[in-house]
Parts: sequence; C-alpha cells; structure tokens
Amino acid sequence: MNLSALDLNLLVALEALLEEQSVSRAARRVNLSQPAMSHALNRLRNLLDDTLLVRAGARMQLTVRAEGLRYPVHGALERVRKLLTADVFDPATSQRTFRLFVADNAADLVLPPLWVRMQRLAPNIRVEVRPWRGRVGDPTEFARTMDAAIACVPDAFPAFYRQRLFTDHDACAIRQGNQVSRGIQNRKQFLSAKHVAVTPGGLAEDPVDTWLQEEGCKRNVVLSVPSYLQALHVVAASDLIAVIPARLARSYAKVLKLRVVAVPLDVGTFDEFLLHPARTHDDPGCIWFRRLLKEVGTSLDRA
Repeated sequence: MNLSALDLNLLVALEALLEEQSVSRAARRVNLSQPAMSHALNRLRNLLDDTLLVRAGARMQLTVRAEGLRYPVHGALERVRKLLTADVFDPATSQRTFRLFVADNAADLVLPPLWVRMQRLAPNIRVEVRPWRGRVGDPTEFARTMDAAIACVPDAFPAFYRQRLFTDHDACAIRQGNQVSRGIQNRKQFLSAKHVAVTPGGLAEDPVDTWLQEEGCKRNVVLSVPSYLQALHVVAASDLIAVIPARLARSYAKVLKLRVVAVPLDVGTFDEFLLHPARTHDDPGCIWFRRLLKEVGTSLDRA
C-alpha cells in the first residue's frame, strides 16, 4: 500500500463509509457531495485492494476486510482528534480534583511537600487521598476510581504504567531511653525484644515477618496495628520497638523522641513506585499531577 496516497480526509471518508454502510449517508455525515464520496470510495478500493462495500439486494454491506477495519479506523481517528483538540490544562486556574491512592508510610512523606507545591502552583486544585489496602481485586474498576497510586509493590497493579519514585529501607524505631536499645544491634536480642508489627488492611501479616520467615527467623511480636504512624506513637510511649521504613521513622524521630537504628539483618532496600492507569496516560491534567509527584519523589531521593 502506498501510504503517501493516503490523507486524513480519506480516512474520515472511510470511517463514514464503514459506519453508515451507504455512500449517500456517508456523504451527508461528512458534508461531501455524493459524487465526491463515490470518488473517495473508489480511491479507497484501489488503495486497500478491496471493494469494501458490496450490494446485497436493496442495501450495501461491508466486506470481511471492511468489517475488520471498522474499529481500528475509528480508534485511530479518535486518537488524532484527541491529539488535535486536547484541552489545555492550566493548574493556576483549574478546580479539578485528583484521586491518589497511597499507603500511609509514603503518604506521610509525600503529602507535605506535595501540598507546598500545590499551594504555590495550583491553589484551587483538590486532592482526595485514599488508603491503599492491599492487592487490587478488580483492576478495571480500580483504574476507573483513581488517577495515580504510590506503592512499593507494583505487581499488585496489573497493566498500570509505572515509574520509580524513591528508594527506602527498613530501620528500627526505639524510644529514647528505652534500655533495650543497648543490645538491639545483637541479632538474638533484636529478635527477642518486644515488637509492634504493622499489618495494613488486606494483608495477613506484616511484610517484615514474611521476610524474616524466609530468612529462617522469627521476632517476638506482641502487638499488631494497621498503620506505621500508630506503631511509631506506640513505640514513643512504651518499651516496644518497631521495624519501620527508615525515611518515615526519621521524619518523626525528633517530635516523638525516637532513636532510629539499623536492623541487625541485611534488610536491603525497596522502591516506591508511581503508578497510573492507561486512561490517564495522555490526560494533560494527570500528566501535570504525575510530574509534581515525581518532583517530590526526586527531592526525597536527594535528601
């Protein structure tokens, strides 16, 4: 096929012919004369080497090739129309609401600097933050209800676009003055100390305990709470200890009078990812919102 002989007007005519299955109705649909549409049909037949429309009694019907072209042609032209008529997004005047799913450890890190930027750049935009509670059950429904998500388990979001936001690792949070801190760097004493675990909704146990079992270890968990912030407040008011993402633990260390020390095991690092569904990929507003989130993540990685 000679693509140089194909132009958008011819594709528009093809879409009308495939939808209307009539030369006269297709001509009216795109404001062409019937002879002009007949000429377009002849050009398309030569280009595609197919009759496209054949007479069946008193009406016309699509050939097998034409039937197979209906949805691809419509989809291609829809993308072109969207490209040429996309709304201009102005954050300074927009009153849009963005929906962000995020676990509490990342929320406490991301939201304060995000809000500072938004107050300066987009004072009328709202953000609805919703808690992420484990693996996505229905990806289609979830994609419909969110604009972006932040999670350290991107595989829980099948078919979503992803990019790394920032890197973190686990650390041990201990109340200042807690006597157990003297021996916490000893692996045996660390495991036998009284721990508060964090088990978010949707998970059977704290991911730390899952990892420890894989390493052949088990810690002494005496309390389980659903959020990292609750765990930090419990640690600040007791002799319990908690294994918490290090960035979050350090951000509350001063105000809650905590010590943040290394876990006496090779915990490695983990990445937090920014994810978004396909429907928002080309949305100018969502592109701006993701760029803002990425800036925050970059600033955290530099800290």
